[in-house]
Amino acid sequence: MIKIKVTDREDQQQTIEVPTDINLNLMEVLKGYGYDIMATCGGMALCATCHIHILEGEEKIPEREDAELDMLDTLPDAEPNSRLSCQIRIADALDGISIQLKKNNQDF
Repeated sequence: MIKIKVTDREDQQQTIEVPTDINLNLMEVLKGYGYDIMATCGGMALCATCHIHILEGEEKIPEREDAELDMLDTLPDAEPNSRLSCQIRIADALDGISIQLKKNNQDF
């Protein structure tokens, strides 16, 4: 099990525990915990409705690939620590990261 600290859109914090033997991405886990993530594109890096900021542990997450970078470039609130949670696979290395959910891109 790994622990991920999640700050939602109302600045409420919760630490979630996630087994690492599942074949899911972070977006799917967050949805499973009841977070309001639209995931309109189904995890294909095409909509940015799963946009998050990495608050701690960015070095633990694999580099962004081109599709994710292209989508992040379209967001008005993208920061250097922005990621699409659908592009982050659950793995032992993620233990202890801290993330913040961002607005859905339809909210702008």
